[in-house]
Amino acid sequence: MTMQHTPDQKPSVAPRPFSTAAEPLAASTVVHTTGEGLLCGDVLIDCAGFALPAYRAVPLGATYPPVVLVVPEIFGLHAHITDVARRLAHRGYLAIAPDVMARQGDASAYTDMAALMADLVSKVPDAQVLQDLDTVMDWAGAQGGDLGRLGVTGFCWGGRITWLYAAHQARVKAGAAWYGRLAGNKTALTPRHPVEVAVDLQAPVLGLYGALDSGIPLDTVAAMRAALAEGSSSARASRIEVVPDAPHAFYADYRPGYRHDAAQAAWREMLAWFASNGVPPQSEIQKDCV
Repeated sequence: MTMQHTPDQKPSVAPRPFSTAAEPLAASTVVHTTGEGLLCGDVLIDCAGFALPAYRAVPLGATYPPVVLVVPEIFGLHAHITDVARRLAHRGYLAIAPDVMARQGDASAYTDMAALMADLVSKVPDAQVLQDLDTVMDWAGAQGGDLGRLGVTGFCWGGRITWLYAAHQARVKAGAAWYGRLAGNKTALTPRHPVEVAVDLQAPVLGLYGALDSGIPLDTVAAMRAALAEGSSSARASRIEVVPDAPHAFYADYRPGYRHDAAQAAWREMLAWFASNGVPPQSEIQKDCV
């Protein structure tokens, strides 16, 4: 099936801004990935009657491309995440980034990190997110994506969700979790964290973490590694890389913590991980996307 869009799914060409809650921004290092050669833009996906905003990017004319779900940071579906989707599309993937916090509010409307966390992020149920990702996955398949080659990746908040989704959805072949929290307080909305679901992983996950990340203590990384070693075959096949001298969000090129060399190396490692775990790209249109 050749990728195409229906009239009600016509892509938006308006660029998304960066989240102001993420300021200060590091404008000099921001990566802008072209949409040339891609079908890319905003779509709406019906999730149990709720029109879930998402951003889709896929090579023009692609036939049964592999699918990668891209789970956003706490800042929601903003410019960095849509750029990541285009980077993946230039590697031959159908990348779909859903705004899985949209039911609770618009993350881009917040200018203060503390308010964003308290008033929106803390109110998003894990169960809702996992169910919506299932629907987004099905939508990607209906659009011509090859769900036999399904990957998931996420950043920060989305990195944590990546671990959870790899334990939840049997169709996932591989995951890549970027600096996602591994442990924490259990609540009614977040009843299990990655360290608790590690034993149940249904796909191998590559964890990419910074050694200088003050928000994710290295003892929780050690605990996660121990849990993986005692888990399923997919858990035991998983791996966590801790990048020396890298802080939290070292891949976020729009933030001061961005580390160019570490980001490039980790990106290449993620692509190799996907390729060796059942999610190889259909083609490589552009080989030097960060």
